Amino acid sequence: MDHSIIAPRVDLYAFIHKALRTLMCHTLVAVGSADAGDAAEVEATLAQVRDLTSLCATHVMHENTFVHTAMEARAPGSSAATSQEHAHHSSAIDRLNALADSVAQASGPARATALNRLYRSLAVFVADNLVHMEEEESANNTVLWATHTDEELLAIEGAIHQVIQPQEMALCMRWMLPGLNAGERAGLLADIRKNAPEPVFEGVLGIARQALTGPDFAKIDLSLAQPLAA
Repeated sequence: MDHSIIAPRVDLYAFIHKALRTLMCHTLVAVGSADAGDAAEVEATLAQVRDLTSLCATHVMHENTFVHTAMEARAPGSSAATSQEHAHHSSAIDRLNALADSVAQASGPARATALNRLYRSLAVFVADNLVHMEEEESANNTVLWATHTDEELLAIEGAIHQVIQPQEMALCMRWMLPGLNAGERAGLLADIRKNAPEPVFEGVLGIARQALTGPDFAKIDLSLAQPLAA
């Protein structure tokens, strides 16, 4: 991943947090506007809620396992505040899943009530996470940049990528690509084309084709027409 287009240092948080912010905001609007009387619409909305909670849960796990371990190894205690918040977020994820189940099991007026309860809890969850991600990108990056070289940070990122399952990666890309700006998107896809097997790149390109507007995808076509950097 070409981090030079977004920060002077390797930023482990930047792209995945853009994906999470995009998914969170989109899902909050979807839940708030869902027609409780339309079973198919409610089912699709709940599926997106579960995509969000799943991605948030694995993201917390990856950060705890790889990023916090690296921070603690060189700056003991530096990840304590974030780890506490992660524990709170894990409980909130369980609550959202339970509320989504309640919506799925309800019918008639009770479904509208359950949907509104989910919406309000999701709004608080999104608000908490938006603040949390900013703290990570400022305070945690300050620690990581003071204690690790860019090469070491890239190695941490590579270790995270190694444990991400294909389904999780596809979900990340579904929301990351529309969340990135054109330059970030072009850099990411060029990096994948250069370093990943062709079927992987074609799969990501297919996700981009579905997730992006015509003009945004046209910019990808234009950027990919350029020769690969050596």
